[in-house]
Amino acid sequence: MIEMTLRDIAEVVGATLHDVGDPEVRVTGSVEFDSRRVGPGDIFLALPGERVDGHDYAAAAIEAGAVAVLAARPVGVPAVVVPPAPGSVPSSALALSHDSTGAGAAVLTALAALARESVSRLVAAGGLTVVGVTGSSGKTSTKDLLAAVLAPLGPVVAPPGSFNNELGHPWTALRAGPDTRFLVLEMSARGPGHIAALARVAPPSIGVVLNVGTAHLGEFGSREAIAQTKGELVEALPETGLAVLNADDPKVSAMASRTAARVVTVGHSAGAQIRATATTLDEQARASFTLHTPLGDRPVTLAVHGEHQVGNALSAAAVALECGADLDTLVTALGGARPASARRMDVRTSAAGFTVINDSYNANPDSMRAALKALVTMARSGDTPRRSWAVLGEMAELGPESVVEHDGIGRLAVRLDVDRLIVVGTGRPSRGMHQGAVMEGSWGEESVLVPDIEAAVELLAAEVGAGDVVLVKASQSVGLWAVAEQLLAEGEKNTGAGTPAPGGAGAADGVSTEAVR
Repeated sequence: MIEMTLRDIAEVVGATLHDVGDPEVRVTGSVEFDSRRVGPGDIFLALPGERVDGHDYAAAAIEAGAVAVLAARPVGVPAVVVPPAPGSVPSSALALSHDSTGAGAAVLTALAALARESVSRLVAAGGLTVVGVTGSSGKTSTKDLLAAVLAPLGPVVAPPGSFNNELGHPWTALRAGPDTRFLVLEMSARGPGHIAALARVAPPSIGVVLNVGTAHLGEFGSREAIAQTKGELVEALPETGLAVLNADDPKVSAMASRTAARVVTVGHSAGAQIRATATTLDEQARASFTLHTPLGDRPVTLAVHGEHQVGNALSAAAVALECGADLDTLVTALGGARPASARRMDVRTSAAGFTVINDSYNANPDSMRAALKALVTMARSGDTPRRSWAVLGEMAELGPESVVEHDGIGRLAVRLDVDRLIVVGTGRPSRGMHQGAVMEGSWGEESVLVPDIEAAVELLAAEVGAGDVVLVKASQSVGLWAVAEQLLAEGEKNTGAGTPAPGGAGAADGVSTEAVR
């Protein structure tokens, strides 16, 4: 963030100063909501949590070097205090799920105002371009690709993992400073108006809409409502801005009529301005294709896994070209980009010889289908086909269509000829997925329903062998990454450490509070 005095911050967020000896003291660092991460010159956010209240850690933050605390009440140390404000941010904000007094809402509202002020000043100074990315699936992967292709053009700030909600969005925006050239922001929504609200915090000049699927269908009610909300991003763009739209998704391409900005279309469609042809996949499901742009054509080979990454790469390419990248630099950056966010198509081969695809961070029907196709591609590549396993858990927040959607995933696993399907869970959606596989033609133990993670690990440890490929995927709330981690640990017993497959990742998200998709 830009350097500001405590007096300036109080004026921007509508607060009063308490226990502040010198209002001209400057905040030279950034903002932190975890007192353990506070450093010299920072400002600490006092937010209520499930087990603790940040206000109780104010003194510890000051001792760690924080200049002041952004709080909803005086805390006995230097503080910028905003009055409690129930309902001042969307009530579905995960960061406010334990906010019973409006203290958290007040602090988040102040945080958003501070982020807007900082970003607005940086943009006005002419050095910062803000890029927003939204879609039902693929946001995090595309954000990571954007960071990779923009890095050769200048310093980039992007959120760790999927830090994309009412807390993560302004927190990330305040990471941008005078030397930052690009601020890449992932924008999620759990209802109408949410993306518009995020766009007001850090107004983008470039907006990318990837797709309109069924993620959070239970909260939106229909795909039409999802499309309306995703389109809030392009509505927020200025006339001088750019909207990058997926030509292969009719609900996305229709958003061209909702923006004053210039539009660039991407996709496999012949009419797309930036498109891919001749796509092939290698034995690790990494795509190669011919990239067609107004500046010329180039062959591209990606290091990330899954054919669905081609569309993400096209969107990243459109943004990079808009920002001044030349084709050769762009192609090199695309080919060098590695997975940067944990538990997203993280491919590792154990010393015991089996491969685990840990895509367990989150799931919806679209991303499930893409992951299953990647699994089958990897298992069938090479001279000798390998046995494929899909360990799948519940996809959350699908509303009345949940059982139907889970049934469809079970049927798809059979149609793709996945060798073994392990469905984890006891709820109706999990039972629906298993039943769908059985009704589609699974027989014997091709599909099994197990009650929990421990049962899944026990089965896998007993039966997975060298050469097998195992996909692990479910919504974040299921915590199915434990299956991937325990299975890899079993494979390493007495054999040494496992290794990422070429292009694999192991980076942590870097923040303890994960956000929604």
